[in-house]
Amino acid sequence: MQTIAAIPELEEILTHNGISAQQALTLLTAALPLAASSDPQEPLPPLLRALQTASDRLRQQQVGDTVTYVINRNINFTNICEQHCGFCAFRRDATAADAYWLDIDTILSKVADAVAQGATEICMQGGLNPAAKECGSSLCYYQFLVREIKTAFPEIHLHAFSPQEIEFIAREDGLSYAQVIDVLHQTGVDSMPGTAAEVLVDRVRAKICPEKMNTATWLAIVETAHRLGVWTTSTMLCGHIETPADQVAHLQHLQQLQQRALEHDYPARITEFILLPYVGELAPKAMRQWVGHHQPQLLPTLVLTAVARLFLGQWIANHQPSWVKLGLGGATMALNWGCNDLGGTLMEEHITSVAGAQGGTGVSPADLVAAICSLGRTPRQRTTLYHPVGELR
Repeated sequence: MQTIAAIPELEEILTHNGISAQQALTLLTAALPLAASSDPQEPLPPLLRALQTASDRLRQQQVGDTVTYVINRNINFTNICEQHCGFCAFRRDATAADAYWLDIDTILSKVADAVAQGATEICMQGGLNPAAKECGSSLCYYQFLVREIKTAFPEIHLHAFSPQEIEFIAREDGLSYAQVIDVLHQTGVDSMPGTAAEVLVDRVRAKICPEKMNTATWLAIVETAHRLGVWTTSTMLCGHIETPADQVAHLQHLQQLQQRALEHDYPARITEFILLPYVGELAPKAMRQWVGHHQPQLLPTLVLTAVARLFLGQWIANHQPSWVKLGLGGATMALNWGCNDLGGTLMEEHITSVAGAQGGTGVSPADLVAAICSLGRTPRQRTTLYHPVGELR
């Protein structure tokens, strides 16, 4: 099925400001196999061209032609982790020769270097290290990290600790998710990465990350964050064993989270959606065998990028590709498939790079600006919460 009749008419999509879950599933079911068998260097088949056109026009209608980016630094403070996710090449046992756990002086040095380079954000996440405690408390250790960073650099936006880390702290200390989030927020955590979502379908999670929390727990933690005034991002790990129906179920969960935040007038919501295609070059063997490819498949990723814009755009306006996983060239292409943000400079990225990603570990603001300008779009530096920094350039 390769004709435009395979999807709703373009004008209908634009008139209704998006598509339904059933339309999203129909699109993905038709377009993903076609994308997997097509050459990205060749002209797109009619269905894929129509999908690309629809998502690009809806992006322009919803958020305009400005493309944003943030100057930030990524700090993964430890790779010691109690869990064994099937896709993860980053985690280590504490006894491993290449296990690490950064001390506070090293972390503060990294923050200082980032600030000197113009960073407005520190993104900090780490493995689930049972030894990471202060006075016998996990929460006290995480508070210590936050307090030290915010005392030394009060103006930096601290985007820190995934829902899985919140669950870990609460479990270690016998606390509620709300207690953990509230204490960390009051100490200085400004927003939370919406990572550890992988695919929000328990059947999939049971295979690729069986030790992680279930779907309901991830959703509960993120909604609690919104209720307590902590903004989050949202993500999906795609291109592995999940089906189109799983992808749509995941997108529906995110849509419903955002709808609830709006309906209940929570002080915070989801800022952006980030698609994270699977990289498995150096991932555990079982996962590599299940998936059958080690690097992201560009066209299928772009198809899902487009469908995410068509389905989520009315509720989550900002969509971001992963230049770490797709390379800057692939991420730039995604700006024509519904994305309006090119992410952050990162400065150092470890989790994906150790799995064999080929996009690099950091990129300069000038490189991001050049990529945006290459499409004739307008670059704008932003804060974590999508406020402009400086003037248009």
